[in-house]
Amino acid sequence: MGRGRQRGRSQRKHFKESRENVWKRPKSDATIDASDNAAPEKPSWEPILTDNPGFEEYYKEQGIVKAEEWDLFMEILRKPLPAAFRVNSNSQFCCDIISILENDFVKSLQAEAIEGGESEAIKPLPWYPKNLAWHSNFSRKQIRKNQTLERFHEFLKLENEVGNITRQEAVSMVPPLFLDVHPDHFVLDMCAAPGSKTFQLLEIIHGASEPGTLPNGMVVANDVDFQRSNLLIHQTKRMCTANLIVTNHEGQQFPGCRLNKSRASEKGLSEDMPINQLSFDRVLCDVPCSGDGTLRKAPDIWRKWNSGMGNGLHSLQVILAMRGLSLLKLGGRMIYSTCSMNPVEDEAVVAEILRRCGDSVELVDVSDKLPELIRRPGLKKWKVRDKGVWFTSYKDVPQNRRGGVLVSMFPSGKNLKDSTETTENENGGVNGCEDECKETDNSVVDATPDEPEISGLPLERCMRIMPHDQNTGAFFIAVLCKVSPLPDFQEKPNPRKHSSTKNAESTEKSLVKETVVTVDVEPVESAVGKVIEADSNKEDDSLVEPEKKSTEGESITEVKEADSSNAGGKRKVPMQGKWKGFDPVVFLKDETVINGVKAFYGIKDESFPLYGHLVARNTDTSSVKRIYYVSKSVKEVLQLNFAVGQQLKIASVGLKMFERQSAKEGSSCAFRLSSEGLPVILPYITKQVLPTPMADFKHLLQYKSIKFPDFVNPQLGQKVIDLAMGCCVVILNDGEELAKVDASTIAISCWRGKNSLGVMVTAADCQELLERLAERTPKTDGGSVNGSNADSGGPEAMETA
Repeated sequence: MGRGRQRGRSQRKHFKESRENVWKRPKSDATIDASDNAAPEKPSWEPILTDNPGFEEYYKEQGIVKAEEWDLFMEILRKPLPAAFRVNSNSQFCCDIISILENDFVKSLQAEAIEGGESEAIKPLPWYPKNLAWHSNFSRKQIRKNQTLERFHEFLKLENEVGNITRQEAVSMVPPLFLDVHPDHFVLDMCAAPGSKTFQLLEIIHGASEPGTLPNGMVVANDVDFQRSNLLIHQTKRMCTANLIVTNHEGQQFPGCRLNKSRASEKGLSEDMPINQLSFDRVLCDVPCSGDGTLRKAPDIWRKWNSGMGNGLHSLQVILAMRGLSLLKLGGRMIYSTCSMNPVEDEAVVAEILRRCGDSVELVDVSDKLPELIRRPGLKKWKVRDKGVWFTSYKDVPQNRRGGVLVSMFPSGKNLKDSTETTENENGGVNGCEDECKETDNSVVDATPDEPEISGLPLERCMRIMPHDQNTGAFFIAVLCKVSPLPDFQEKPNPRKHSSTKNAESTEKSLVKETVVTVDVEPVESAVGKVIEADSNKEDDSLVEPEKKSTEGESITEVKEADSSNAGGKRKVPMQGKWKGFDPVVFLKDETVINGVKAFYGIKDESFPLYGHLVARNTDTSSVKRIYYVSKSVKEVLQLNFAVGQQLKIASVGLKMFERQSAKEGSSCAFRLSSEGLPVILPYITKQVLPTPMADFKHLLQYKSIKFPDFVNPQLGQKVIDLAMGCCVVILNDGEELAKVDASTIAISCWRGKNSLGVMVTAADCQELLERLAERTPKTDGGSVNGSNADSGGPEAMETA
């Protein structure tokens, strides 16, 4: 016992030291002894630099916090960011997860919290509804590295992998809460990767829907970067939703998919299509930014930060926001947000939006929403800094600096009321006035030589979340409502790409690569295979180069590496559809396949329609590997996209429902049920269903395969034999009669082989289910995996299906 206490004290001491050293790294230089030889001792450690004089000078001058708060502000910025996570409100184990947090980890981690000088180890975020979001007083690195937190770390990893929780920065959870999303809304997430906010939006849409039904709304999640799109798909597939489309476009060029009457007539389409253009009830415009609000999570930004980072992204941010507003329906709401504290990226962009849109867009006051969230009003005055020089007004900017310092960066901005056309300055900045010295705005207070301009726009309705208010990162949020059509010159897309956009894009790419760290989940190789779908149209095959046409069902194909340094090697590249790097996606119309699936699983079309809701990767049914199910809303968007010539570059769509299964034992149905799609289709399956008692259900999860004679319940073995060869659904049910299937039903896909029944779910899913079931039943019952019958289906009895 004494040794145990000593070991516990030692671990807590190590934990306390690690809290202090969380941002330390080894010195690159070896220690040198007196004889100029490298000393053999272990490398010493030095802290990552958390100091940048330019940063402090810039934000002191901007006055983002009061002088008396400055020291506390900087002190918190230099501390690692506490980990935060959110419980999936649509998970069937949501209540169980919250109970474990409240009744287990809150208490078991308390000793570590006290050792670290904190009053609480973990606690619900007070401003997030229903205790679904949690704040930890440990950083992600501490959770990952310290032995005392190992059980908590394993819990977070497993629940994140199976989709029960999402690890997400606390302030990143805020924007979707102000969007006021309803289950029938079409929502666009313009810059969506890595996908935590998209996941959150899907939760809201599904959570507000009737249990057991699919929402009428949908989410389109877009990201310009191909690799980040892979991460986005990997993140959102845990939601198991048929109401999502992932696209891969530049946000400022996102297509509106307008179907005009002449094109509809040419294609023989009815003008009464459900939708004739792609517009949205809600838009989340979380733009690329300099990211200094993430300093606590990405301390390397301290070294790289300079004021020019925000200046370089300002134009792109304005263009992205304007495109978002043009895609917004009348009465719709858009969130403009950044993880930057820089007013040039924040208030200046919002002010420019309001000037361009006039009375057609309103900045919404949401100060009465989420009262427990501490936020600060937006600034009404700020300065612009360029190459070490401060400017209070655009008229003070020398002519040779006006390529990098734009009039829209200042509180007065420009007056678009007198101009219906924009002009490009010599460096691509978009100006609305030829004479830069004459920009005026009746709602702007003129600046004195020593004081910055003060905007007359209601920018105090914006909100800035500061790190030292609630121990978080920093974030900026503005809520905009489209009350009338935008001015004509704003609604019409510019066919030419502004050079300012190009400059901003190149800046964006370098910033994302070097400073903006927002990825919470590492991409896995298998995620690449999910980038599979893009619409195709036979009539438009002429638009596709012959060598780019897709001929196989797989999205990934092996090709020889051309690089001589890797002779004989192989690399995986996406196949080519209409859009480079994407396979086509088409509606599955093969009645033989659809009828076969319906008959095998006993699915009645009137209760769960499959026709028109199944999509695949190509028109050759024999090559189809996976079949996806789409909701009514997604179906309508796909139909529109087909009609307008496949303007959407679709990376992923719908919910994987069926997968082709090849097995030595024959089956009358070539497609098995996917674990991802099972929760949606389960209530409508009437055949190949096996109600299973707790003991045998646990044995299946533990051993993965059980021979027919080895079931704990001998009657169950006969029921398995009575099933048709192939895929089946095993439902946890202790009664003889199958209870009504609903959202609380626990079920898994299995394969009824020649001599055994084997599970067809991942090891993580099996482990997670076992842990949840262990909490629901006493350890001494017959269903325990450690009970007297545990050997009946042991490894020696296994036969793979």
